[in-house]
Amino acid sequence: MTLRIAVPNKGSLSEPTISMLKEAGYRQRWTDRQLAQSDPDNDVEFFYLRPRDVAVYVGEGTVDAGFTGRDLLHDSETSAVEHLPLGFAKSTFRFAAPAGTCTTLADIEGKRVASSYQTLVRDHLTEAGVTPQSIVHLDGAVESSVRLGVADVIADVVETGTTLKAAGLDVFGEPILKSEAIMIRRPDAEVSAGVNVMTRRLQGVITARSWVLLDYVVPHSALEAAVQLTPGIESPTISPLLEDGWSAVRVMTERKKMNQVMDALYQVGARGTVATAILASRL
Repeated sequence: MTLRIAVPNKGSLSEPTISMLKEAGYRQRWTDRQLAQSDPDNDVEFFYLRPRDVAVYVGEGTVDAGFTGRDLLHDSETSAVEHLPLGFAKSTFRFAAPAGTCTTLADIEGKRVASSYQTLVRDHLTEAGVTPQSIVHLDGAVESSVRLGVADVIADVVETGTTLKAAGLDVFGEPILKSEAIMIRRPDAEVSAGVNVMTRRLQGVITARSWVLLDYVVPHSALEAAVQLTPGIESPTISPLLEDGWSAVRVMTERKKMNQVMDALYQVGARGTVATAILASRL
């Protein structure tokens, strides 16, 4: 049976998701106007939908899986479940209010809260035992709602906080949710074979983006110290060189620590260190 997958058709989630699927070997649309794309080589059909609608289609079982934000999933009131975090489009969802007016969730009691995520906010406040006067739904520019008299508190995505401060607002309380792009699926007891294959491919892309392959040579006297610096995911590959007293080491190292590790390797005596990008992986 052909796998049916929902992909965001626009916004900050769309291009990174499409790029990741391409890296995973799946055919993607060649124009923004396409609503669907067939990939017969992988027996998959992709449907390009509004980011907010992805969870609805997945929850209803119209498609097998999809890609959206964790915040949009929690706000969707569907039965779709998170399947795989993807590591991009990260954001933090928080409450904010005029400086000095609120410091804890309890201060929201009886106040008007404006947000683009009514369900997410309502569920969070209910769980905390707080009852607001109302939750005002706005599609955008939520930070202006207090100044315009529509709300007393807002709940919105916070990145640097610059926009909130410009509106005279301060964040308070713990984050409501830490969001990122995720793969979601139907809440079936058994995940389909096609979804499992896609999951392994995407995990391979995430690994390839996060790690590099390091090759270096090191004298036997420094081998233990070098291996401690580069333990790898499981274990490094160590091979003897033609020249006595030296070994060649091949190992995966986190990309973000690559240069620091190479510096440290040089200090303990390793030489000829080369970092190579990983195109794909299966671990």
